Parts: sequence; structure tokens; C-alpha cells
Amino acid sequence: MKNKYCKNRINASLIALTLSAGTAFAGEMTAPAPMVPAPADDVISGVLSLSANSHFISYGRDIWADGSSMSDLGFNPSLEFTFAVNDSFSFFVGTWWDVNSKGAPSIGGNIQEIDVWGGVTYSIDKFSISTTYQAWNYAKSTEQILDVKLAYDTFLSPSLMFHNRVDGGAASGAEGTVLVLGLAYGVELGPVSISFPVNFATLLGGNYYYAGADSGYAYTSLGAQASYPLAFMGSSYGDWSLNAGLTQYWTNANVGNPANQFLTYNFGLSASF
Repeated sequence: MKNKYCKNRINASLIALTLSAGTAFAGEMTAPAPMVPAPADDVISGVLSLSANSHFISYGRDIWADGSSMSDLGFNPSLEFTFAVNDSFSFFVGTWWDVNSKGAPSIGGNIQEIDVWGGVTYSIDKFSISTTYQAWNYAKSTEQILDVKLAYDTFLSPSLMFHNRVDGGAASGAEGTVLVLGLAYGVELGPVSISFPVNFATLLGGNYYYAGADSGYAYTSLGAQASYPLAFMGSSYGDWSLNAGLTQYWTNANVGNPANQFLTYNFGLSASF
């Protein structure tokens, strides 16, 4: 998801939930960029997500122009591995796929896009900085992204993302940078974990969306994401959870969407291991 990707998580199931909604990859629902799990006791950890989404949103852009329609689902599996070097430093690699019948097949069958990424995270106490390179492969071309994210693990989990398109590939826009301020509030209701993420984005320059849209307000998103652990499955094959959520978007006309306000939803399964 373009949206690929931070230590600010309520628990492992919410890490997977955010990935399922589109983080270190092209599709972005609840988070604007790679959301990297904090290093655990294990040297190698991972998150598998099997998510269905009503829309494919990439930094405010409604890629398949679904608008107010919520009936044509896309399937977006993702897998990410994190390798902890020590308590402060880790690196990660992952992939995200867009599978749907909304357009002519770009890669094969109903596979429209395959994204891959890799990056590093360095943490000092509650502060972390992540740098991620992403290759979004679609339409027989590759769009290249370099993200830098600053995050602080405190109340409302503030983060600041510099999302840089360094090679446009098949994108309709040119190179450019989107700055995303993220906040999130999490609560526990019994076994259910709920997160309320808010993102505010502005275009810093470079015609990211299309020629002529070189600066100014881009979009705001407000979401509610819930995760329920499937404890009955045990943990031999990972800690599984059931995830679902809603996200409302408000976008500037310069983003080029068929509707400037629209609601999206997602649901799926995830496993952390």
C-alpha cells in the first residue's frame, strides 16, 4: 500500500490491523506510511495481513475512483518481517499486493500491483526515526518512494511523515513530497483493542498529484479501527486476530478524486509471529 508504514502500537494485533489497512505500501487507510513493529524479544518477528478494502487510497488519492461506492471490494494481502539488531536498531522488509477486478489486469489475473519495501528504524527511549525505500510495481512500471518518519511514543502517539516520490513510474503526477501529521488514541474494551487514528496531510511541492498541484492542503482522514484476538486458535502459528474499521476522508479538489468526501471500510484477518 503506498500508504506503507513507527513503534506506536497498542499491541501486536493492531500492528497487523494497520498493515491490513494499508501502511508501508501503496494502499493507505489508517496510516500514511510504514508502521514498523517495535523490536520484541525475538530477533525476527513478522506480521501477516489478509485484508479486504472498499477503496484503494494512496495518500488521499482514490486510486480506483470508487467515490461513494462501497460494494466493490479489493483484496490486499501483506507480509512484513522485522529483524532486531539490538534494543535501538532494527530493519524490516515487506510486500503488499492489490488484487481486484476494478480495472484491466496490470500484472496478471486480477493482480493490479505488487509493492515491496525495506527500511531501518532507530529508537532512543520513546523517540524513533524510520527510513523506508519502496518500489510500487504496476502498469509495467515502478514508482519509487523514499519515506522518512519521526514518531514519539506518548499520549496520542504523534508522528510526522515525509513521503517522497523520487521516481514517478506510471503515476499520473511527477516527483513530489507529501507531509503527513499523524495522531492516534487507543483504548481497550475487554479483549477488543480500538484505535482512532487521525491524519492531516499537505503537499510540499513537486506536482505529486498532477501537474499544477504543487503545494497546499491535501487531505484529512479520521478512522476507527478495532481488533479482536482469536485466542481459541492458540499461538502455534502466530497470534491471530479479526480486524475491521471505518475511515472518513476529506480531500482537496487538487488531489483529483471523483468525490472530495467519502467513507471507506476494511476487514480481515492478521497474524503476528
